[in-house]
Amino acid sequence: MIIEQKSTKKAWAGAISQPATEFPLTPLPILSGKIPEGLRGTLYRNGPGRLERGNIHVGHWFDGDGAILAVNFNAAGATGVYRYVQTAGYQAETAAGKWLYGNYGMTAPGAIWHQWRKPVKNAANTSVLALPDKLLALWEGGHPHRLDLATLETQGLDDLGGLKPGLFYSAHPKVDFSTQEIFNFGVSLGLNATLNVYKSDRTGKIIQKAQFPLTGLPLIHDFVLAGQYLVFFIPAVRLNLLPIVLGTSSYSDALKWRPNLGTQILVIDRETLTLVSHGETEAWYQWHFANGYVDSSGAVIVDFTRYDDFQTNQYLQEVVAGKTQTTAKNTLTRVVLQPQTGKVTTIETLLDRTGEFPNVPAPNVGQNSRYTYMSLFRQGTDISQELLNAIARFDHNTHTLTETNLGENRYPSEPLAVQDIHNPQQSWVLTVVYDGNSHTSEVWIFDSDRLDAEPVCKLGLPSVIPHSFHGTWKAASST
Repeated sequence: MIIEQKSTKKAWAGAISQPATEFPLTPLPILSGKIPEGLRGTLYRNGPGRLERGNIHVGHWFDGDGAILAVNFNAAGATGVYRYVQTAGYQAETAAGKWLYGNYGMTAPGAIWHQWRKPVKNAANTSVLALPDKLLALWEGGHPHRLDLATLETQGLDDLGGLKPGLFYSAHPKVDFSTQEIFNFGVSLGLNATLNVYKSDRTGKIIQKAQFPLTGLPLIHDFVLAGQYLVFFIPAVRLNLLPIVLGTSSYSDALKWRPNLGTQILVIDRETLTLVSHGETEAWYQWHFANGYVDSSGAVIVDFTRYDDFQTNQYLQEVVAGKTQTTAKNTLTRVVLQPQTGKVTTIETLLDRTGEFPNVPAPNVGQNSRYTYMSLFRQGTDISQELLNAIARFDHNTHTLTETNLGENRYPSEPLAVQDIHNPQQSWVLTVVYDGNSHTSEVWIFDSDRLDAEPVCKLGLPSVIPHSFHGTWKAASST
């Protein structure tokens, strides 16, 4: 008698159990409700679409090959297209039918000299930046890939007119809504790292650069635009470069939590890209910032998701296997600092709930925003076992949280609030939901003021979209 052993994997594992299936430009069926008439533009999302080749999994969730989803809303309805970014590494590994390169959480397979010959693949899997005439697929450790805005055809690497070899362009650019200036950074490795900061015009062309020497090799994933300042919190994580050079360790395994170093703070003037101040405060780790701004007193306010240590990296590594066990709790935290000295005057917990991907509406980036949107865990969820399973809006005026109830075994992407083209006071929240009950993916549209109500519209997608990282919204042209 054969007794079937029930899987201990959670429903979210279904979304990454197989490599993602691309689909061409396809009309999307409306499953419920209707598309708002003022929702016109394109949602782009990026994330690891392939975590396995030849029955061998990648070493970390961050290693998966990037795949882009584009959902366009127009007068006729909605269409979708989903394609892998055709990086050189992806094409070579597809032709070979196996992994060839190392990445954040894995070394190149095979003999030790492979680590030196094929150390890292640009996975193009973290975020997207929609420019007037192109879409950029972004990744931490290399140049962005340029894609066609409509077809998602990969057109090659893009140096943005100023990225020389060895200069990287991170996955978290900040766009000033009023000036359309774009700010970003990249970290160059050496005996000590160098922080490269970039300012671009609205087309993405880099028009200004600056360099700042760092101590050791820290992991910097994101930064914040706050009024006239760019603010970097440099966490107490340092890379041990020797095992990387020897080819005996992945980057992820060579990163060590060193709380004695504290959190270093760099405040940079956005106009001149010069250092205003360098401060230090207690140790924490953060992947993502929600937003920053300068208040009426001249203080800089920064909101972010704060972890007490670096356990989050272990949790994210476990995701690849479809089963997690590490608890990585965080809080939505506010820091108040004096920009001229870098001195922190206040650290406040805004929300004692574990969440991620905090963001504000695009017009509010760098300015005071009443609302912060985020993905989080529903109350009662064992956060060591699950993926983020709700979306929410935090109201800074009332200190209240409005959250969705998506039901059991449903997993949303990072929520993005987008403005109605007819009514600037109205906004809609878009998220891509993986339904583990039916093994399908859908686009859900909420009224931003009624996140705790049913979505105003649900759209079906032709294939399952693996859990993604970041997205953006490109509004339809008014002309």
